[in-house]
Amino acid sequence: MSDVPGPVGPVEALKRIAFLLERAHEPTYRVRAFRTAAAAVEALGPGEVERRVADGTLTQLPGVGKTTALVVSEAVGGEVPVYLRRLEATGGRPVAEGGAELRALLRGDLHTHSDWSDGGSPVREMAETARDLGHAYVALTDHSPRLTVANGLSPERLRRQLDLVAELNAELAPFRILTGIECDINEDGSLDQEPELLARLDVVVASVHSKLRMPAEDMTRRMVAAVANPHTDVLGHCTGRNVTPRGRSGRVRPESEFDAEVVFEACRRFDVAVEVNSRPERLDPPKRLLRLAVETGCRFSIDTDAHAPGQLDWQGIGCERAAACGVDPATVVNTWPLEELLAWTGRAG
Repeated sequence: MSDVPGPVGPVEALKRIAFLLERAHEPTYRVRAFRTAAAAVEALGPGEVERRVADGTLTQLPGVGKTTALVVSEAVGGEVPVYLRRLEATGGRPVAEGGAELRALLRGDLHTHSDWSDGGSPVREMAETARDLGHAYVALTDHSPRLTVANGLSPERLRRQLDLVAELNAELAPFRILTGIECDINEDGSLDQEPELLARLDVVVASVHSKLRMPAEDMTRRMVAAVANPHTDVLGHCTGRNVTPRGRSGRVRPESEFDAEVVFEACRRFDVAVEVNSRPERLDPPKRLLRLAVETGCRFSIDTDAHAPGQLDWQGIGCERAAACGVDPATVVNTWPLEELLAWTGRAG
């Protein structure tokens, strides 16, 4: 998405504001206010928006408050809403040299979530946003069953999601939604989903979400077993760290302890990409480990781990870190054309 060049429709303005708020990591309630208002306005019949603007009755609509009503009124009047202009002027930040070049080479994002698990938006909206950002493909990687706190997908729900993705791909072609999952790595290193289903998916991201403080030796065995699984394509946020304060304690989450040399060598040997997770609170792996993965000869996937449309624009963060650590763009699997990517994951044809 580029900066708004001129007047926009009210629904487009509300959605664009929500996108920019998400990208800036603003609170969810603020984002939701604009998305709720956009849905309410979009549901109105022909001419009703203009009538309500003239009558001053926009705020009688459920989900439309004073701020969102003003945005709608300004858009209907042919102006770029002031709220939107301010966000456009301050919402972006330049990507460092090298990072910008790498970002321009990316063709897709291999780690995203929808409202089927713990994301906030429908699959279609996530896909259309990725397309509008210039991507040729985006992987839908909602959580697996064990992660109940994130509404992980049971085998039955995942099968239903595959049917939905097939329908959307028929509509959105040539853009492609890749079927996928962020699969929990169980404590014994097995993957938290039926092998038959994993074999059907375009992309499998394997991540540790539980027992993050287990002893280093055990964690190393756990991660190597997952990397060696023939269904695994990407090792997600390998340290599990969180660099921003969380919860009531206001504490950051430290890195899991494991033998990184052994784990990255397994990634190289089994041709599994190490994820460069672009979420501002993760920034995972840390730069010292990212440099080690480069030295080991690993492949990489620069992903957003987006849970909302605006977060799909976070890839620049990961690109900056990758460029600073000497990641060769040729080793970044999501710089590849779709056919080459699917040949690598073994799902071509």
